[in-house]
Amino acid sequence: MVEINNSYKKCTICKKEYTAIYTEVSPGVNIYACDKCLEAAKQNFIFICMECGQVYFRPKKQMIARMKDSELKRAFMMCEDKQIIQGLDMCIQCDPQGIVDNVISNKAAMC
Repeated sequence: MVEINNSYKKCTICKKEYTAIYTEVSPGVNIYACDKCLEAAKQNFIFICMECGQVYFRPKKQMIARMKDSELKRAFMMCEDKQIIQGLDMCIQCDPQGIVDNVISNKAAMC
C-alpha cells in the first residue's frame, strides 16, 4: 500500500528527486518513489536490494518472454500493467557468494 506523508525524502530508486510517496516494506523500513520512477515501473520491474540499496530495472516484456515456468509466467502476465517495485534480500553486488549458494540450493531442492 502506497502512502503519502508530509515529510519529503530522497527517492530510493533514482536517488535524485524528493518525494512524499512511500511504502513500508518491513517494519520501520520505507521505500520512497518519485513520480518518474513510478512511471518507469509501468514498463519495468524494479528490484531494490534491501542490503546495499542497489537498484535494478528489468523490462517487463523481456522478463516475461524469458520465463520457462508456466505458472510463474502466468502470474507475472497478470501483473503486467501493475507498478511493481520488489525488495531483494541480497544482490550480486553485495553478496555474490550468497547468490551462488542460493542458486545451488534451489537446484538441489528441485532434483
